[in-house]
Amino acid sequence: MIYQKELFLRTERYQEYVKITGQVEQIVVESGIRDGLVTVLSKHTTAGITVNEGLECLESDIETFLGRLVPEDGDYSHARMLRSYGSTAGNPTGHLRALLTGNHCHFSLSGRRLIRGNAQEIYFCEFDGPAVRDILVMVQGE
Repeated sequence: MIYQKELFLRTERYQEYVKITGQVEQIVVESGIRDGLVTVLSKHTTAGITVNEGLECLESDIETFLGRLVPEDGDYSHARMLRSYGSTAGNPTGHLRALLTGNHCHFSLSGRRLIRGNAQEIYFCEFDGPAVRDILVMVQGE
């Protein structure tokens, strides 16, 4: 059996990290599936999904680290008028940071519970906000 549900988030800042573990766990319960696999997928190219320890100081370290790797004032080809798109592409850092975090994660499911470490949290990573974002949660199993 496959159960899919979309999770919508309204982000508030240009760059932020939102813990979505609780919402994903609720969707797992709603699915009725006891054992299987859970996939969490961002449907955006300037946002990511990652798994890490849920600490504010670590969130700050991640933001600083990604800022060093992908600085706002970098010389990016994407920061120009795109005729085919009909507007200026002003979000190259969002695309590159999302490339580094990835856009999905997977967890095993047993007894309607995600199999994850005690400190693991699922994060939605906003890199071009504020925006309304769409995340797909797919639960597969029996």
